[in-house]
Amino acid sequence: MNKLQDIFTAALLNPDLPAPGGLRDGGAQPAGRRFDIYRNNVAVSLTEALRIGFPVITKLIGQQNMDGLAGIFLRAHPPSSPILMQYGARFPDFLAQTPQLAHLGYLPDIARLDLAIRRSYHAGDAPPIVPDILAETPPEVLMAATITLAPAVQLVRSDWPIHDIWRFNTDDTAAKPRPGGQDILITRPDFDPLPQLLPPGGAIWIGGLIDGLTIGAAHDAALAKAPDYDLGTTLALLLAGGALTSLNRQRIGP
Repeated sequence: MNKLQDIFTAALLNPDLPAPGGLRDGGAQPAGRRFDIYRNNVAVSLTEALRIGFPVITKLIGQQNMDGLAGIFLRAHPPSSPILMQYGARFPDFLAQTPQLAHLGYLPDIARLDLAIRRSYHAGDAPPIVPDILAETPPEVLMAATITLAPAVQLVRSDWPIHDIWRFNTDDTAAKPRPGGQDILITRPDFDPLPQLLPPGGAIWIGGLIDGLTIGAAHDAALAKAPDYDLGTTLALLLAGGALTSLNRQRIGP
């Protein structure tokens, strides 16, 4: 049965292959022509899902090139879920492994940003904490606490200026990208995800929080890489984005 499924799937995603033998319609007639129509509809739907899911990549390389890449990708990576909005999780790595795109080294990270924005959009809701809780917590208790972040929070780090590239292709008033790596925090303060540029050290601190480090330990890790790191700036971005859902205090002392 699995072999038949593999043959069917391979033919469904590759128009160069013949329709599987033995297919019949409701009238017991050969269904090769109907299969071709179905195959075309599947390819069109998956290609459109990739275009919608990776809008900046589509703009950067053009729709015709995107459609060509989508045809190659969907044959190598058929959907593992019936939910189309989840399709394309492996597309950034696919771009990184495509030799013809090696001269566009930033494309995989732009695709990761497109994907992170989509994941943020579809993430579950979570009520944010009241900001006053942080101000009312003694410093030593605050630094020993951990933080739970909202499901919509996404973090993308890159050696390329991906925030500038993203803005230049989504905002007509944006300046041309500057050289240098950039880290991006994505929050969802209202209905739409908000990508924001992080200061040096900010991604290390947020990454530490995601990994379960205390605020203080994550801060130390950030300072080790960026001695001028200002925790307050990054914390303000998280608060403004409704990204903090709980402050988990630890008992200090006897």
